[in-house]
Amino acid sequence: MALPSASGGGSTARLLTVPALLLLLSCAALLVFLLLPSPSASSGAHLCACSDPVTTHTTTSVTTTTTTAAPAPIATFPDDVAWLKAQLASNSLALLASADAWHELRKGINPRTRERQLFDLNRHHGISHYPEEEATNHTALPCPGELLVEEHHSNYGEPWAGGRDVFEFLANASALAPRDQVLEIGCGTLRVGLHFIRFLDAGRFHCLEQDELSLMAALRYELPSQGLLYKRPMIVRGGDMDFSKFGDTVMYDLIYSSAAFLHIPRDLVWTGLERLAGKLRPKTGRIFVSHNIKFCTRLGGDECTRRLTELGLEYVGKHTHDSLLFNHYEIWFEFRRPKV
Repeated sequence: MALPSASGGGSTARLLTVPALLLLLSCAALLVFLLLPSPSASSGAHLCACSDPVTTHTTTSVTTTTTTAAPAPIATFPDDVAWLKAQLASNSLALLASADAWHELRKGINPRTRERQLFDLNRHHGISHYPEEEATNHTALPCPGELLVEEHHSNYGEPWAGGRDVFEFLANASALAPRDQVLEIGCGTLRVGLHFIRFLDAGRFHCLEQDELSLMAALRYELPSQGLLYKRPMIVRGGDMDFSKFGDTVMYDLIYSSAAFLHIPRDLVWTGLERLAGKLRPKTGRIFVSHNIKFCTRLGGDECTRRLTELGLEYVGKHTHDSLLFNHYEIWFEFRRPKV
């Protein structure tokens, strides 16, 4: 269909068809759409111009689990013994029955007695060493040769290894924990005490000892050589049952004397018990005395019981404990403080 021209006269008008008109309008609409900015771009420009950038912080929570290792077992169990016997068998290490057999094995390792070892040590034989004038500049804790060759390990009536037997029995019998407080009356060279010091928390081992040589061995050799200085045991020189240096408020979970009461006058033993009775933790605390309790039995059963009762103590019973490494057993007598 053609549209009539609006002008008159004899000129000829150009006609525009409907399809052409629709195509023209579509192109114009598309051009306008492409030229106009989009609403989202405008909104973004507005945020950037008027607002601070938004920073997102991500927090990561880390949960740390602290695992406390169980304390090392105190006693030696049957499966431990079985394991060791298997190791000995697998390495063909039979128990030697004669001195000649031992001597045969020692031929290749230059065996020396302690006496000879001390002699060589004092002459620096076979030892790289500094000149005497410089020795103190390199040795923090000079130790006498007699202690270095461990002569003090032979000062007892039984092998040095028996100290471990005593520790195992007492620690188990008193249900000892590392945080507990322990007092040994007469700790000597720490044949027993070393095992308690290693087991207990720092500062938890106390000792009263009067022998100078024993104290020298304990402090100058055993503690440094065993790497136990950091445990800070409190070792006091004294033989009069004076426990005041350990403090007025200390409470003991275990008090023991291994053979020391055999060499202390009876009246002084009772003085010590009197001073310690109030420092023993009620109900759970224990006192152990080895070998015999003649300080008590020689008074007679009734008198002994009466004196213990006056101190707030009571006799619990008698125990024996076998050695792990040699044919020996030890007798222990147990006391406690039943009431507050």
